[in-house]
Amino acid sequence: MRADHRRGRSRRNAVMAVTALLAGGGGLVAVNYAANASDVTATAPTTRSAQTISCPDVKGKLPTVPQQAQAEVDRNLQLLDRQTAEANQRLVDTRGQGGPNFVQNAILGPLTDKRKSTIDRIAIAIGRSAPRPTGLDALAACNLGLDAPGTPTSGAGAASQSPGSAQGDGGNTGQQGNGSGAAGQSNDGPTPADFVDITKVAPNVPKVRRQAVASTGAFTSRCGVNKQGQHNSDNDIVAPGVSNGAHHVHDYVGNRKVGFSSTNESLSAQGTSCTNGDQSAYYWPVLRDTTRQGPDANALGGGAEGNKGAILVPATVTITYQGSLTGKVVAMPRFLRIITGDAKAFTNGTKNANAHWSCTGFENKVQLTDKYPICPSGSKVVRSFAFQSCWDGRNIDSADHRSHVAFADANGNCASGFKAVPKLTMRLTYRTPAAPNFAVDGFQGQQHNAITDHNDFINVMTDQLMNQAVSCINSGRRCG
Repeated sequence: MRADHRRGRSRRNAVMAVTALLAGGGGLVAVNYAANASDVTATAPTTRSAQTISCPDVKGKLPTVPQQAQAEVDRNLQLLDRQTAEANQRLVDTRGQGGPNFVQNAILGPLTDKRKSTIDRIAIAIGRSAPRPTGLDALAACNLGLDAPGTPTSGAGAASQSPGSAQGDGGNTGQQGNGSGAAGQSNDGPTPADFVDITKVAPNVPKVRRQAVASTGAFTSRCGVNKQGQHNSDNDIVAPGVSNGAHHVHDYVGNRKVGFSSTNESLSAQGTSCTNGDQSAYYWPVLRDTTRQGPDANALGGGAEGNKGAILVPATVTITYQGSLTGKVVAMPRFLRIITGDAKAFTNGTKNANAHWSCTGFENKVQLTDKYPICPSGSKVVRSFAFQSCWDGRNIDSADHRSHVAFADANGNCASGFKAVPKLTMRLTYRTPAAPNFAVDGFQGQQHNAITDHNDFINVMTDQLMNQAVSCINSGRRCG
């Protein structure tokens, strides 16, 4: 009983230390934690060395920030602090897990990648109205330091741990179930409150008006439902070269081999599950039945990172390219990369969220963003995605993986300097267990919330196939 009390107190202290980081401004951050058992050796039977994550100061290295960029820079400085806070919380939650390189591969490496993207956004924001700062990339990497045994580190949020707190806490951590099924989802969510009876939701789907010059055709790629189980927890768009860069598992259809080491050349050399020869990579976070244990219960990306349950195979996957409401479309460039939605929308807010959940028979009436649907008998759960359909005409990707593409406005128009390209839409249906026993994979701390649903796409169609798609769409035909 006394040992359990010490462990609970230690965990609360660590959580309080991480919470204290959220008020910072992208500066040097250090938090003590009881190290993963595999990362540090005990110096005495009841004492373990304290370790800290330290990240370079970004705010202090910036030039004068133009007034036009201040709000965006401030948001990203705050995001840097949240990223470090999340990493430190993960150190607490995963203590005792993994091998000798666990912290570097699963925590420090991904933290560096996230910081690099955020720092790039800061530089881009400043560069819109002043000279773009250089050399900031050097501030992305964080370090794990080793202090004297049990000695707190001074600095924001530092907190020492109780002796022995590096030991496991009896399986009663955030990696365990919350009672929502036999295997259980992590207590990171979801909860019954995250589900809603779709029959009780008022209609909320607006009617779409096309102009007379709209391109009304459609091109479909039939790529299967991933019955073969092509899965990994990589993300070649956001974290190229980083194994387990997504920290959650993806379903893949289309291109037969997509992962952290993929290149344009390797993607173009692969086969495809699509019947028309479309080699594009289509991938999304898996949906899980949390009443059953999956094969990756102890693996990175899976149960070791809070994504527990058996992976559900979609009943159907429909991939369609549609036209513009205001005119003809032009071809996408080969290897264009697009992400739609935000895997961290639960904490980032709704700015980039693009989740759509519904039930068969209700899609034209009700679409949900931050709730999972409870469907009536005989109806399937539906996940749908509509990708950005305006392209800047130059780039196949951008530092934030968003700026090179954009959504059309409410009337279907692209912003100045952007061109309308075929709008990729995807529709997935599932036979799920009864609510609340299913959840989408996600990052820890995102509560497996429905709003975090997202989808990734790399266009690997040949120019010939893309031109066929454009011709079908602009001539009002349906092909594929």
